[in-house]
Amino acid sequence: MRRVDLSTGEALVGLLEAYGVDTIFGIPGVHNVEMYRALPASRITHVLSRHEQGAGFMADGYARVSGKPGVCFTITGPGLLNILTPLGQAWSDSSPIYVISSALDVRDSAQGRGRLHEMQNQRQAAASVTSRSVIAYTPKDVQDAVATAFAAFSSSRPRPAYLELPLDLLKEASGEGWAPRNLPLRPQPSAGQVKEAARLFSEARHPLLILGGGAAEAGPQAQAIAEMTGAIVLTTTAGKGVIPASHPLCLGARMAQSPMKKLMQEADVILAVGTEISETDLWEASIELPGKIIRIDLDPEVLTRPHASQLAILADASLALKALAQALSSRDTRKFRADNEARVEGYLGREPEGEDESRALLRQVLTSIRSALPRDSIIASDMTQIAYAANEIFDMEVPRSWLHPVGFGTLGFALPAAIGARIASSSRPVAAMVGDYGFQYTLNELGTAAELGQPLLILLWNNDALGQIRDDMVSKGIQPNAVTLKNPDFQALAKAYGCNADQPRSLDELHATITRALKNRGPTLIEMRPSMVAGSGRRRS
Repeated sequence: MRRVDLSTGEALVGLLEAYGVDTIFGIPGVHNVEMYRALPASRITHVLSRHEQGAGFMADGYARVSGKPGVCFTITGPGLLNILTPLGQAWSDSSPIYVISSALDVRDSAQGRGRLHEMQNQRQAAASVTSRSVIAYTPKDVQDAVATAFAAFSSSRPRPAYLELPLDLLKEASGEGWAPRNLPLRPQPSAGQVKEAARLFSEARHPLLILGGGAAEAGPQAQAIAEMTGAIVLTTTAGKGVIPASHPLCLGARMAQSPMKKLMQEADVILAVGTEISETDLWEASIELPGKIIRIDLDPEVLTRPHASQLAILADASLALKALAQALSSRDTRKFRADNEARVEGYLGREPEGEDESRALLRQVLTSIRSALPRDSIIASDMTQIAYAANEIFDMEVPRSWLHPVGFGTLGFALPAAIGARIASSSRPVAAMVGDYGFQYTLNELGTAAELGQPLLILLWNNDALGQIRDDMVSKGIQPNAVTLKNPDFQALAKAYGCNADQPRSLDELHATITRALKNRGPTLIEMRPSMVAGSGRRRS
């Protein structure tokens, strides 16, 4: 069939493939089947989720690991509304997701005629959690919308986009013009700004480097700058692994800790790359940073808030840091670097001493998990007590490997995000780290995981409670209420979906169980309880 003989829905699939899309997550329905007509003849793999929320989180996990846009097909009305939570998460965490949804025929749109899936303003709902939302009325509109979405994905801060296609347009003849367009590159830093940044950072007596998720591709350059200057490195949660946690200058994702905030306030020059330095990085509304701040980011608004910048560089992080490393003046920083390495080592060595009983218990569990998993493993974590601890103390050596719903703070993220990560990187071990309550938001995606048949670890922390909320209530003088729950038999539930399941009784058993699960065919649910620490033969520090 000639391209001009295709419907717009069919031509859309070919255009997405031409832009490099290899996977689409979604659910076919009566209002979007025309988007599925051309899929069997394409090279695109379709992943059938069990809920649109799962599809959105899968696309997010895929995007965070691959760096490519995660694409979803949804239907009008409830399909779109179901995926808005993942879109909100992707928007707040700078993850490129492209949601393409059907809509009512143009003549029926928002007319109140009682049509199936009718909404007053579907696009406006999507606009609240996307960087661009477009309704297409002609085949040319579709071509333009897809081009502008991929232009933004390739050149600016990665955030979700939305395209709405009326039913009558999906069936309309496509016509011509369905070739992909050339996409812009990310901006380069100006030579003058690089020179000034090099001067400021070279002359600093207490330089500090802060790396966010926007620095994911700039690890080697950032590490070179840290080593040349002897600067200590902090990362955000999204920046875990940009510089290996084992690097002697790296303090990791500990910005919320009081000593780290003091370190930030004592720095006379901070080089902040790809980070907002936001409330969810610091776990407080604001912080005074009296030192000079050099900011490198793709988002011009981030360059100006919430902290004033001495130097605001709108540029790709890799390009900017490479140029900065080349411009830094040569000086002997061996003693300064050695002193800072000693400070990092001393702090990390003392960190366990001040932990309460809950954090100490979680550290033992996380240490066992970390020792069993290969260093390049990918972990998608949920909003759960064990993950909050892991955000700080679980070491990552590779960027794009720690996926956590930081900004929007959604529950149910981990399992579907891990499935998306598994598809994006089939050669690396992948695990989901979930709590017993949040897991139940999207546990139906066990069916998707089993259907894919790929190894996937589901590390389930089961304390029969909303543990973090319970502890927060106690700390605020509130009598704990509505924080205990009756859980299902997770072992039987996993097996009902065709997954493997295990429940280790000690930390040694946990280590052995993870090692076995890495070799299993298909997913394995590993149910962990606090009692397994007491059941261990020895305490792991």
